[in-house]
Amino acid sequence: MKIEIKLRIAAGDGAICEEEVLSFSKPHDQLEAIGLSLHEAKDLLGRLQEHIVAAQAARFAAERRRCAQCGRSLPSKGSTVIRFRTPFGDVPVSSPRLHRCACDAGKGKTFSPLTELFSEHVAPELLYLETKWASLVSFGVTVDLLKDVLPVGSTLNAETVRNHLHRTAARAEAELGEERASFIEGFPPTWAKLPIPEGPIVVGIDGGYVRARDGTQSHFEVLVGKSIPEDRENRYFGLVQSHDDKPRRRLHEVLREQGFQMNQDITFLTDGGDSVRNMAVAMSPCAEHLLDWFHITMRLTVLGQYAKGLAHHNPREADDAARELKRIKGYLWNGNHRRALPCIEWLIDDLDAVETEYSGMKAFRKAVDEFHTYIANNAGMIPNYAERRRYGERVSTAFVESTVNVVVGKRFSKRQQMRWSKQGAHLLLQTRTRVLDGTLRGKFAVVSWNGQQQFRPSAGDRNGRLTPHRFWCSPDWDEADRLTQWKRVLADVADLPPTLGAALIWEAWESLEPMQRQHWLGSQFASAYLRARGKVASHLFGFNVGLKAVPRERRRSANRQTRILAFLDAMSASAESGMKEISRLAQAREQMTRRLHGRRSSSSLPSTIELVLSRPIVSAPMIARAAKITQRGALNLIGELGVRELTGRRRYRAWGIL
Repeated sequence: MKIEIKLRIAAGDGAICEEEVLSFSKPHDQLEAIGLSLHEAKDLLGRLQEHIVAAQAARFAAERRRCAQCGRSLPSKGSTVIRFRTPFGDVPVSSPRLHRCACDAGKGKTFSPLTELFSEHVAPELLYLETKWASLVSFGVTVDLLKDVLPVGSTLNAETVRNHLHRTAARAEAELGEERASFIEGFPPTWAKLPIPEGPIVVGIDGGYVRARDGTQSHFEVLVGKSIPEDRENRYFGLVQSHDDKPRRRLHEVLREQGFQMNQDITFLTDGGDSVRNMAVAMSPCAEHLLDWFHITMRLTVLGQYAKGLAHHNPREADDAARELKRIKGYLWNGNHRRALPCIEWLIDDLDAVETEYSGMKAFRKAVDEFHTYIANNAGMIPNYAERRRYGERVSTAFVESTVNVVVGKRFSKRQQMRWSKQGAHLLLQTRTRVLDGTLRGKFAVVSWNGQQQFRPSAGDRNGRLTPHRFWCSPDWDEADRLTQWKRVLADVADLPPTLGAALIWEAWESLEPMQRQHWLGSQFASAYLRARGKVASHLFGFNVGLKAVPRERRRSANRQTRILAFLDAMSASAESGMKEISRLAQAREQMTRRLHGRRSSSSLPSTIELVLSRPIVSAPMIARAAKITQRGALNLIGELGVRELTGRRRYRAWGIL
């Protein structure tokens, strides 16, 4: 069987070029000969690439053979051959050199028009493939992989791949703004006008060590973190602390790409070290900095091992030390560092008084003393871990420990037994983190390969108002047209049952997205629609409660019917949750009303009960204003009602019904 493959190219001026690209014979009665072999496919791709690139370059050069000012034809001085490196081979391109027109004098006598097109002699697609695979495996394995599956040039080697990766990372690094001491922007009145954020963000930061190439030290530290929003994809970031001069800016850019706002809750979990703690300082007015429970338990585990060793020589003292360590752990787990610190001090005194032949006693005493310093320095970052755990909030950076293993361990330290310079490790961290979280391809769309930025962030308009940032707002977004389409859907569902109509207008808002980053408005409009149709009379339906119970894959499914059914299931879950909430509040009202027995008619307790039932949380100042009493009196009323405290903080205390 003879196979001929021809290429037909229709240029913009109407010219059509058709030529044979490849011709070969293949048998049809052998399994191994069915279809194209890898060698034949690589040969075909290479030949196609040569013809396509040559046609594109010739067309580009032909459009510039006349003077742009007077239209006169430019005489040729000759031509040279440049090599354009692509994923499908190194393509030779004929580059003509033309004389400049007399009206364009002063910029050199001759020029090459293709230098405008081929500002780089390496295709961005090849750079992307090299960067992606070199971020995952070693440079040599990357070369072998590309040569196995693609007709890349024979001159490709590990050093070239490394240089290309460094160049790609350096260009992305150049886009970072200047480092700042604080990234808190605006003022409380400005934050109040921001849209409601999508959900809280949890950021965990930890460190790891990489073998150093320099002879002055054996290892150096790298910082790795993971940002986990509630409704968006996770993001990784990494840097070499002793090399990077913009660590806070780097973290800020990661959060900004995730749509972070100044009124959004964000929790930083760190090990308490100065380097990681300072990195997250002054990042947001709503930030909460917590000490990672994992690192506390690791230190307590080490102390427990010392106590077990002491038990072989002094069993009584070892039992006392183990019991004290258990008490300290319980205090810290419940956020009571004020009682934990005296217990640690007592343990230090007890160990100093122990006379033993245990060889590890000196190290035991030193470890307990260091643990006391560690807890004292980070006392302000110790929350009530037990309460956070009960409410499903993160208390540990165990997810960051796995991040360190994925980002650092698998590429830098474990099987890759090579040593790194600080600059090389830092640049590889930038590309590897983007490969792991799937944002490297988008970064290639942002970076301009002529050394300039394609987009410029806008700081604000002439009136000082904040303008949408390029990472989450597109300048080509036609809100008027999308709103018109959504209003058309709103008119079409007027004759449908209210429940089905609400589902259709919500689905239309999700799919059309008339306003950028305003998905939360869809459920509000659906609730208002049900109220306007008389389905509910006294309040807006809380759809978001039910939507959380529906898997994201169903809510964001490509199938429209699946999305509508997901919304109807969310409506049912919301209704069920609402009935439970009503029953819970009714039971709470009944229990608190019993405390009114024997009270005077002028008592402030009834108004306090109504306030507690009508608010998710209440504080002492709120009760004091509503009942017109002092804050001390408000605290006494809360104590009589027995309402549970929700915050557990000294600076801000709040109560509510759970």
